[in-house]
Amino acid sequence: MNVLLLGSGGREHALAWALSASPLLKSLYCAPGNAGIAEVAQCVPLDIADHSALAAFCRENRIDLVVVGPEAPLVAGVVDDLTAAGIKVFGPSRAAARLEGSKGFTKDLCREFGIPTATYARFSNAGDAKAYAARHPLPLVVKADGLAAGKGVVIAETKEDAEKAIDACFGGSFGPAGAEIVIEEFLQGEEASFFALVDGKHALPLATAQDHKRAFDGETGPNTGGMGAYSPAPVMTPEMSERVMSEIIRPTVAAMAARGTPYKGVLYAGLMITAEGPKLIEYNVRFGDPEAQVLMMRLKSDLLAALLATVDGVLGSFDLRWHDDAALTVVLAAKGYPGTPVKGTEIRGLEEAAMVPGVEIFHAGTRRDGTRLLANGGRVLNVAARGRTVSEARDRVYEAISRIDWPEGFYRRDIGWRAIGRERGDQPG
Repeated sequence: MNVLLLGSGGREHALAWALSASPLLKSLYCAPGNAGIAEVAQCVPLDIADHSALAAFCRENRIDLVVVGPEAPLVAGVVDDLTAAGIKVFGPSRAAARLEGSKGFTKDLCREFGIPTATYARFSNAGDAKAYAARHPLPLVVKADGLAAGKGVVIAETKEDAEKAIDACFGGSFGPAGAEIVIEEFLQGEEASFFALVDGKHALPLATAQDHKRAFDGETGPNTGGMGAYSPAPVMTPEMSERVMSEIIRPTVAAMAARGTPYKGVLYAGLMITAEGPKLIEYNVRFGDPEAQVLMMRLKSDLLAALLATVDGVLGSFDLRWHDDAALTVVLAAKGYPGTPVKGTEIRGLEEAAMVPGVEIFHAGTRRDGTRLLANGGRVLNVAARGRTVSEARDRVYEAISRIDWPEGFYRRDIGWRAIGRERGDQPG
């Protein structure tokens, strides 16, 4: 099969790495890709927002399947346009992608179909939003309704924080994504990431994961797109995973089908495991980043076969196998992230880092300048490893990082702390 993968981040490198191992694969292309993806796929300089150009490339290169990595093209309807051109695509339609494209849409769906989530209200002006915030106990969570690259969420500890976040949204800090906002209660508990492949009717759960959103050690600093992740997530016991499937995932799949907008693709539920049980924080309509990196490290089955089964609607008779090992990844980010990152600095030592047993290095924001590898984004590298335990995977990752020479980067040194505490017998939390 000839496959075209869309995207250029660490998630896409992990997907490309897994796809490249498939015995079904003939040729793998990636648009636009990055320096790491170029090692396992042919990178092509296509604008993934130009759906006509993508369709033309697919016809010219006899592409059998397009795999969409990031959320923006899904929300923009790339699946609809390529499907109309007779091209098979893994990912949800524009209508189904509203599960990520509009937080208000998802919250309303939860309310209508009884899916457990935080209490909330939607607003289209700052005055009403501030009045609501003043009437409700703190902390509150203020969210831009649309896509904001993981940066449109503020946990407001004070009234001033809430008003500042509201003003930022309606003041244009997040562009059109902040034209409407959602304010919701702050949920207490432990976060987890839950993934399922969905073919419109059937949902097949994937391995569990947990990520770290805050920029700095000790869960401090601003929210980011993710500074590290590990799998499995100990909080997601088999019993809890089944509750998530029965109370959240399956009702959502049924709701989308009932509305005439069946969901196909990977459904990513950001969860809070509360004292009352699992509650949905938000949906994403693509693999997580950096969760995809640890999932791909643990996946034994053929990824390409699984994606095809999803598109073809046959997940009801499909199964997946996983390595028993744990996996952990740490994000190396450019200084300035999640604000304005410093670009163009040179990274050295990856060859030595990759020699640590069990380690894979996924590129997120890199480019080549001759023989030099340069930082070209906010999150730049993902150093990942498998191990018999989360602790062993963690030790391998940090040993590899110690061999990387990049003074202009930074990373968290406590990724996996909850799981490692459980391994030591500490209390969770």
